[in-house]
Amino acid sequence: MRPRTIDPIEIFRQHNGILRTAEAIKLGIHPVHLYQLRDAGALESLGRGVFRLASMPDFSEPDLVLVAKRIPQGVICLISALAYYELTTQIPHFVYVALPRTSRMPKPTYPPLRYFWYSQHAYEAGVETISISGFPVKIYDIEKTLADCLKFRQKIGMDVVLEAFKEYWRKGRTDLDKLYDYAKICRIEKVLQPIIETIVSQ
Repeated sequence: MRPRTIDPIEIFRQHNGILRTAEAIKLGIHPVHLYQLRDAGALESLGRGVFRLASMPDFSEPDLVLVAKRIPQGVICLISALAYYELTTQIPHFVYVALPRTSRMPKPTYPPLRYFWYSQHAYEAGVETISISGFPVKIYDIEKTLADCLKFRQKIGMDVVLEAFKEYWRKGRTDLDKLYDYAKICRIEKVLQPIIETIVSQ
């Protein structure tokens, strides 16, 4: 019986066009084939150890997709999440990534990253999986993002936080109950209350 022929291109298509080297090997693609396909222009290298089909459309948020692929336990947070939800005028110079305190420091150096270490409860609360060009990416929902930004206001700047809250209120799709639930988890209820009162009264 002849061994089944592996079609690397088809395997990539079945996985949204992007694979880590370790994943490709587990799926039966020899590393030599990866580099041959890259040299032939069929694959593109997205930093160390990640490949994508060159024929696939460009990702709308390539850095977020790359982080999701290289750091599976990471959750997009803070200014990166604000930018995704269009709640800030800031242009992130890093991808902001949340990790549980028990996890190890990831090795990737590209794209530029900033890590924030969360308690297990805070890390798990509010995680959503969005689709970016068909690829799953974990990100905190809007209200959890706002609560996190207020918690880490010394790290990202109070001006960024206030701008995000004002834009959140202006857009009109608010869920204050959910926001206060996350505020309890982040232990910032007392800080949140006057901000909400000020924004509502404007």
